[in-house]
Amino acid sequence: MRFLRQSLTGLFLVSLTLGLLSYAGYMVYSAVEERLAKEPRVAERRERVFAVNVITATPQQITPELTTFGEVQSRRSLEIRAKAGGTLVELADTFEEGGQVREGQLLARIDPADSQSALDRAASDVRDARAETRDAQRSLALAEDELDAARAQAELQGRAFKRQQDLEARGVGTAAAVEVAELAAAQARATVLARRQALASATARVDQAATRLDRAIIDQNEAQRRLDDTEIVAEFSGSLSEVSVVKGGLVSANEQLAQLIDPAALEVAFRVSTPQFARLLDPQGMLLSAPVQVTLEAFGVDLQATGTVTRASAAVGEGQTGRLVFARLDAAQGLKPGDFVIVRINEPPLDNVVRLPAAALGADGSVLTLSEDDRLEPVSVTLLRRQGDAILVRSPALAGREVITQRSPLLGAGIKVRPLRPADGVEPAEVPQMLELSADRRARLIAYVEGNIEMPEDVRTRLLAELEQDRVSARVVQRLENRMGG
Repeated sequence: MRFLRQSLTGLFLVSLTLGLLSYAGYMVYSAVEERLAKEPRVAERRERVFAVNVITATPQQITPELTTFGEVQSRRSLEIRAKAGGTLVELADTFEEGGQVREGQLLARIDPADSQSALDRAASDVRDARAETRDAQRSLALAEDELDAARAQAELQGRAFKRQQDLEARGVGTAAAVEVAELAAAQARATVLARRQALASATARVDQAATRLDRAIIDQNEAQRRLDDTEIVAEFSGSLSEVSVVKGGLVSANEQLAQLIDPAALEVAFRVSTPQFARLLDPQGMLLSAPVQVTLEAFGVDLQATGTVTRASAAVGEGQTGRLVFARLDAAQGLKPGDFVIVRINEPPLDNVVRLPAAALGADGSVLTLSEDDRLEPVSVTLLRRQGDAILVRSPALAGREVITQRSPLLGAGIKVRPLRPADGVEPAEVPQMLELSADRRARLIAYVEGNIEMPEDVRTRLLAELEQDRVSARVVQRLENRMGG
């Protein structure tokens, strides 16, 4: 009985299992049939919308700024050279590197003993020449008096000869007396001739004495100039550089002792390309007196000066390109000749131009603008200038349109976008990047600032105070590490 009950139970479970399997197969078959019988349904797709920053293009008059690099030079510099050779017996207290001198100040004196002796000898020769001149003039006066006396005597002898001739004609005189009178007249004429020759010699002696005096005066003046050349004076007020001598040193003629630089007469020389130079010319082809701004970046402190373009180089140097332009600086406090500076020149203003970010311009010379249904439309523009991270463009179809500030490969014509506009038309100010320095890095920077003896004291104090803060400007850190070589 028990065997029969277990057999029936197993048979029931097998039948139930087969039934469930059959039902499952039927449900799968029905689902597949239903799926195949239905029409395919396509899922609804949504258009992708990109968020973009936009600004309104407003045509205006903008003065472009040309940026380049240049070197500060002195418009007036003088090489101080020794005009005579000898020993330096005197030097000014300020005759040293960086010394300030005044115009006309005695800078150095070379031993004047030889030059003074030569001047004394020349003065003695002048006195001798003057004495010879006076003696020659006295001799000339005596020769003139002797000639007058000889002429008077010759006149008397001539009258006596005529009187003897008259007596002989009247039969009173004799032929012997006539001959004696004639001989005396002839001797008187010979005496006049001798006195005339003596007068000519005296006149020639006066001329020779005058010539000798002139030569003696010339020698004296030359000796005086040589004595003056032993004193070296400053031709203008300025600073001394490249000083290479000391007191007691022996110098030769034309040896350079130092260089005098006028710190108040500075200019900056900078090179621009030929197209940039063409933009600095007026319609007549003359160089514009454009204003310039010079900046020297030094340890986070920018030294600035203003000036005016004055001239351009007459020729292009060998192996050079572009044009070399010079600008005169007005008040260049802190700048020195040799400084490498950034030069910014104001070009002639441009009308009806739009300033845009440089990233807004595509490779095809167009920008993307916003249509009424917030879709992108390309607009061709003419690129006029590049100003750092900005561009100056011109296009009649751009006025009043909203322009995408940054292009990307995902953006193109007809793309739907969601514009992000600056609040109240004001762009957010650029926030300086700050860094958190490690203890080792901060210590290295502080040690460099404290050990730099060339750094001004006020700059060192400000930098040390800034380096002690928790967060330091990344710009200051970068400049210090560049100068440290790391």
